[in-house]
Amino acid sequence: MQLSSIALGSSILAACTPTNTTSSTSESLGNLDKIKFSLSWKAEAEYGGFYQAFATGIYRQHGLDVTIQPASPQTNTTQLLMGGVVDFSMGSGVNAIQAIQQGIPKVTVAAIFQKEIKVLLTHPGVGNDSFADLKGKPIFISPGSIYWPFLKAKYGFTDAQIRPYNFNVSPFLVDQNSAQQGLLTSEPYTIEKEGGFKPNILLLADVGYNPYTFTIETTKKLVETNPDLVQRFVDASIKGWYSYLENPEPANQLIKQDNPEMTDGLIAYGLNKLKDYNIILSRDAETQGIGAMTDKRWEGLFNELAAVGVFDGNTDYQQAYTLEFVNKGLDYYLSQ
Repeated sequence: MQLSSIALGSSILAACTPTNTTSSTSESLGNLDKIKFSLSWKAEAEYGGFYQAFATGIYRQHGLDVTIQPASPQTNTTQLLMGGVVDFSMGSGVNAIQAIQQGIPKVTVAAIFQKEIKVLLTHPGVGNDSFADLKGKPIFISPGSIYWPFLKAKYGFTDAQIRPYNFNVSPFLVDQNSAQQGLLTSEPYTIEKEGGFKPNILLLADVGYNPYTFTIETTKKLVETNPDLVQRFVDASIKGWYSYLENPEPANQLIKQDNPEMTDGLIAYGLNKLKDYNIILSRDAETQGIGAMTDKRWEGLFNELAAVGVFDGNTDYQQAYTLEFVNKGLDYYLSQ
């Protein structure tokens, strides 16, 4: 376990709640089920719905006393989850299937984002306007990026193009013929501020790499022994997201408390990109509600990445998720 992450978990609620103590919240509203929920990064707009459910009392209305625990680059959220340090964590479809390959009994219970927000960014006006244009060009990416085998197979990219990305945009800024990895909601903003130009945004989801991301994960044990608790946490989180997309201010105040580096401008940029690109409310979520998942999408992800060697083709990928707690329909989430 990462001790720094555990320490974060013990202090985060004090920064998130007006009462500054969990006990006073519980005493004022009766007995609540205590839940610890680990994010996959620092507080930002991408987690706004969870903070909104906390800020507006949606979690408490569902009988939950929730601690939101940010993460750091050193945090292993799967380790925290399986070690019982947290009850739920943020995850991704790719990692969920990889966990099954490793015999780790965790399960995805909802997918907040319907589109992958990973992007490649390029300089405008130099002819690198599509993924196909990047064949043979230097690309700054993190080692071991799961989407790289997909891009190699689809566009003929080679490992010789890889340049290490260390979350510093300067190498990209000085090489106009290069591309750089990023997230739709953050790196384009940084490049515009530091480089003085708007980069081209090439969304991986638009060319077929679209695993479920920003998912809610828990242990198979909790799903089997306390499905009511899982359902209440999933429902409340989804309702928090609908609320956040409507009026984000309550959550944004808590996000800035938990992450002092987060500015109003970056939060607004991130939220606007989530809306502009229909990251949350598209595809199956349009009719089945935020968090929606389907067997077809999971099967497609597995087959696609097994074909390029990311997954073992013999993996029982269906063990990585359950549809039991989602796909309730818009009326279910918006009428209560």
